[in-house]
Amino acid sequence: MEPVNDTQISAFLLLGFSKEPELQCPIFGLFFSMYLITVFGNLLLILAVGYDSHLHTPMYFLLVNLSFVDICFTSTTIPKMLWNIQTQSKAITYTGCITQMYFFSLFAVLDVLLLSVMAYDRFVAICHPLHYMVIMNPLLCGLLLFVSWIISVLHSLLHTSMVLQLSFCTEVEIPHFFCELNQMIQLACSDTFLNNMVMDFAAMLLAGGPFLGILYSYSKVVSSICAISSAHGKYKAFSTCASHISVVSLFYGTSLGVYLSSAATQSSHTSTVASVMYAVVTPMLNPFIYSLRNKDIKEALMRFSGMAALKGTIVLGLKKCP
Repeated sequence: MEPVNDTQISAFLLLGFSKEPELQCPIFGLFFSMYLITVFGNLLLILAVGYDSHLHTPMYFLLVNLSFVDICFTSTTIPKMLWNIQTQSKAITYTGCITQMYFFSLFAVLDVLLLSVMAYDRFVAICHPLHYMVIMNPLLCGLLLFVSWIISVLHSLLHTSMVLQLSFCTEVEIPHFFCELNQMIQLACSDTFLNNMVMDFAAMLLAGGPFLGILYSYSKVVSSICAISSAHGKYKAFSTCASHISVVSLFYGTSLGVYLSSAATQSSHTSTVASVMYAVVTPMLNPFIYSLRNKDIKEALMRFSGMAALKGTIVLGLKKCP
């Protein structure tokens, strides 16, 4: 295949999960349901934390930001996939593909960095409880969030600008349900050595680095919990970290699963199906993990739901009044 100038490419084709027409309706229903659950689950968590003044702490401030990022994360890929199924089209414009790749990369890295910041928050809360509010003050929380955004934006800009320099072949089929960075690089006909080197280095730095930070934080947390004499104290300390440990395990476990499945089978279809776990399933499950394993969140959700129902009853009653 001959390379063509990337400015001449008007669109790519997202092959998705299956070419079988009879499977498109079940796939649409499944992903539409998961997207609605993701958006409303995370949005409800954000509203509940915002409504309950008792939850205006550094831990829940970071959790709200994680929920917001998860909504944005899934919104970069699922709506376009659903639209393509509905319109029976696999096309995505060149500009749309580059934009989707940029935002997916941005929110994926931001997810990782927020999880590492949340691990640091738990480290301070368990290991330095008396100085927790002094250390995790609003200025530091805002600064950590700002730095996470800056790193994510710069990382995505770097990869996007490098992809824009590539020339693509006449073959523009992407064996995925979204424009993923690695798939875009594989489609290029020009030299991609620098792209692959930067991608691998960034993956080690921005995925491995935060993961080592999370491991270090929780090694200190476990040491501090073991030093607590009472069983009740140990349980109470561990319960504040259980939800975050579950989310970290789910995110890194699914990401590792995608990498291993891709390396083992060399099948793009297997990689596409596996990527659903960290790109769709993990953001969907996060609010359930935090709400089911966290007593404060459950109580806040009950209060928020009760207040919303009460307001609805009052408005309905006023409408019936002559």
